[in-house]
Amino acid sequence: MQIRLIETPEEMRLVEDLQRDVWPNSETDVVPLHMLITAIHNGGLVLGAFVEEKMIGFVFGFPGLEFTPDGPRPKHCSHMMGVHPDSRDDGIGFALKRAQWQTVRHQGLDHITWTYDPLMSRNAYLNIAKLGAVCSTYRRSEYGDMRDGLNAGLPSDRFQVDLWVNTRRVETRLGKHPRPTMKMSHLAQAGLHPLYATQKPGANLPCPPEHLPPLEDRLLLAEIPADFLDLKVKDFALARDWRFFTRELFETAFAKGYIVTDFVFDKNNGAPRGFYILTHGESTLDQFE
Repeated sequence: MQIRLIETPEEMRLVEDLQRDVWPNSETDVVPLHMLITAIHNGGLVLGAFVEEKMIGFVFGFPGLEFTPDGPRPKHCSHMMGVHPDSRDDGIGFALKRAQWQTVRHQGLDHITWTYDPLMSRNAYLNIAKLGAVCSTYRRSEYGDMRDGLNAGLPSDRFQVDLWVNTRRVETRLGKHPRPTMKMSHLAQAGLHPLYATQKPGANLPCPPEHLPPLEDRLLLAEIPADFLDLKVKDFALARDWRFFTRELFETAFAKGYIVTDFVFDKNNGAPRGFYILTHGESTLDQFE
């Protein structure tokens, strides 16, 4: 696999085509060539992953502004990443985001933001556990009613995550000797207050807790479905229940000062399970390492 900058109209056509493979049935959501070209001519970034000149993944972002008490500051807004369905779980997404991090760092920016569906455990594992992003921002229905094959039918709630480019946290994950991802065995003695899913009677599908318990401990462990897309196909009403439970959970937790700092994907004991780790405290990065 080779990762390289995408700069020509011919290669941008490949990005258009790959979007259709990744997000089927929604032609109006494809970012067109002219927008991609305009973005890269004004500080934006498109990277492609290739195997024998076939594009199997891409990431696209552009410069943006964030508004702080000290005034506006520049950042990089990573808008879209896609990997061909035949190449998922091959490390393509991690390699693309790592290349994006390196390129943005060379541009002199220290902050990258992007959004993802917090119920997608595959994305949570990549963004939080492997890349070192953190999250304290929950956005309801961020993109309105979406029509593509992955998102149609549910509110488009999203996490907005923060990747602080030059921090030790990110360096230890994206440097030459990355830290191992966390396992459930590492958490056994951490004193976590678990928010476990239950099993739906008569079906091997996880259900959210009926009620949100008090969020009082310094560390929380919150379970989400290991395969939300499969659950959505099998039981759409249950998928909606998960959307609204996790909306209440994360909005409440963020309002109380919690921050998502890690994600554990446990495959060791039977069916896989996914857990967010939330840390309570001031919004500073040094406490998470």
